[in-house]
Amino acid sequence: MGKALLVIPPLFFAISFVFSMLGMGGAQLYVPLLYWVGGLDFKHGAVPLGLFLNLVNTSSAATTYARARLVDWRVAVPFGLTMALFAPLGAYVNWRLPTKGVILAFALFTLVAATLMASGWRPKRRLTGRGRLLLGFLGGAALGITVGLTGRGGGSFVVPLLYICGLEPKFAAATSSFVVSCSALSGFISHIFRAKLAPALIVATAGAVLAGSQTGSRVMARKMRHRAVRVVFATVLYGVALGLIVKDVLLG
Repeated sequence: MGKALLVIPPLFFAISFVFSMLGMGGAQLYVPLLYWVGGLDFKHGAVPLGLFLNLVNTSSAATTYARARLVDWRVAVPFGLTMALFAPLGAYVNWRLPTKGVILAFALFTLVAATLMASGWRPKRRLTGRGRLLLGFLGGAALGITVGLTGRGGGSFVVPLLYICGLEPKFAAATSSFVVSCSALSGFISHIFRAKLAPALIVATAGAVLAGSQTGSRVMARKMRHRAVRVVFATVLYGVALGLIVKDVLLG
């Protein structure tokens, strides 16, 4: 545990710094690192702590973005609440649907979104107030089921969907932070009662993630231009899409 307390916090600071700028939580990296480096039990240690850190990152970033008026609440509130409500339904039907097929479909969707971001493509029509509300409910329901089905936080799906539907990269990241906070809270609550965690590791990792999240979100909100955010988005989304295809479809 002593080695983990020295190695993991700096890594998690860097991860949360980057992921907070993208509207994502970073659980896809926290969980394996807690398992491999921290030596935690995967189901009762790494997963619940990873989900908690995911919540710390996204909620902290969402607070910064809300103060900077970058969160589109007409999309964020219905999207986040509907996503949290429909996630259990996805978990319930997990055994009925081919999970690999769902992951492949969203990996291809993410590749398309990354390509559109890299090219600078923008939708010609902006969403109206009613369109944003509809996007929140329908997008939240669809991705909530997918999150429950695949066991993922959803940030890598939310951001490209918001971008394709017309939100600027900064607003897409900021809005996603709030949305993912809702799904992260739902996921964490479902694991908390069986979690077996060391208080010292919780404090060290949460502190590192909070510091990284605040630093990264403030850099994005105040200093990064839409073009720079778009380039970072596209690069990360390509990596996410290829990772999904290789790890979960070809090797899974």
